[in-house]
Amino acid sequence: MDFSPLSLLPPLIAIAFALMTRAVIPSLLIGIGVGELLLASLHPVDALTKTIEDVVKLLSEAWILKSLLFAMLIGAILTLTVQSGGVGAFVSWLTQKKGLVQSKRGALLLGYLLGIVIFIESTITSLVVGAITRPLAGRFGASPAKVSYLCDATSAPVCSLLPLNGWGALLLVLITSSIAAQNNITPLEILIASLPYNLYAIATLVVLLAVIITGRDVGPMAKSEQRFSQEQIEHDHALLPTKITRISDMLWPIGWMLALTLIYLWIDGSGNMLKGSGTNAIFYAVISTIFLSWLYYVIWVKRFSNKEFFTHVKDGVVSMSSMGLILLLAFGLAAVIKELETGRYLASLITTQIPSWALPALLFAIAALTSFATGTSWGTFSIMVPIGIDIAFGGGLSPALMVGAAVAGGVFGDHCSPISDTTIISSMAAGCDHIEHVRTQLPYALLSALFALVGYLLIGWLKQ
Repeated sequence: MDFSPLSLLPPLIAIAFALMTRAVIPSLLIGIGVGELLLASLHPVDALTKTIEDVVKLLSEAWILKSLLFAMLIGAILTLTVQSGGVGAFVSWLTQKKGLVQSKRGALLLGYLLGIVIFIESTITSLVVGAITRPLAGRFGASPAKVSYLCDATSAPVCSLLPLNGWGALLLVLITSSIAAQNNITPLEILIASLPYNLYAIATLVVLLAVIITGRDVGPMAKSEQRFSQEQIEHDHALLPTKITRISDMLWPIGWMLALTLIYLWIDGSGNMLKGSGTNAIFYAVISTIFLSWLYYVIWVKRFSNKEFFTHVKDGVVSMSSMGLILLLAFGLAAVIKELETGRYLASLITTQIPSWALPALLFAIAALTSFATGTSWGTFSIMVPIGIDIAFGGGLSPALMVGAAVAGGVFGDHCSPISDTTIISSMAAGCDHIEHVRTQLPYALLSALFALVGYLLIGWLKQ
């Protein structure tokens, strides 16, 4: 299909409907249907048939099926840590025994530090930060919306700034393929030099830290925090056992999940974790963690009977089933958008008529629009990084600056698009309504994007 403004309709319609109606699943289905209608040359019967077939076909993709399964199985692990009393013990230890966390600010700062330290993979960051911070921050009155913002803002931004992970591996491949004819500079040099130019990720972490320290919220987030009354806190943690047990009941499963993710990344990458598949690693780590949890809770400490253990596993999986369906439909919309070449159309909007000093800002803006519309940072990187490098060498600009701008734009969508898998998983990890998460964090994301845009304009002007 030729590049066309019509290719923007599916994601824009899906996002608009989701924000207006707060009904994510129907909105995603409508977006997919509109895309399939365009692909079927406006034949409604063909479009309906292909929509159903394509959504079903997604389940034959191994990485998608694994993503759905680990997203729901994570619910089992979180439920087990809560029902065992481990979460309650951890909260009590931090707040009463050690007095390390005595306020909402302290709880959120702990989550902030965890998000920076755990940069293995964006999904793992969101899940671990959510599991630890949600009950702790909730005790001091932080709403699920605030915790989900914390999870999301420390996932993709941190992983892109500390690229000793799959993110770095992808960027190195893209940079290497784009500078084949340039012998005076190495891909690793460009990647490292581009990190300070990832202005959106840096601005996001600064804005988040400022929000945590000052305790001031704006827009929908302020209203969400005000609505989160003590009764809601108690209801949100109704599953916490009254009898507090051992911290190890929470730390062991989370520790196993983290350690096994690293091990499986190393195995999948044949000794090089950067080459390992994050989806495979997390999937097998979660499966293994559930097995080890059975040994721990049922055989070793006898916290649960066999029946109780599997009841909690079932309840945890069921609690995440709606998020799993949202994730599946988000993948479906991404597939339609890719077939319509929406990203390439947006990339084609960059023209040679723009002054060179404005190109970094323009590249960031186009990458941000692409990632927000498509919900994928990696897909945006794959399109925008080569374009940025070509523009840099053709216009005498710094390739590191252009790579940084392209990556920053990609991170924007990964961070705040309603159809991004990271955004969905952050909502899930914090127990927050998905659209509430999107609406409450969007003002902060737009503020960070504005800081980044101004930064690129200034840098471009100073470097001309």
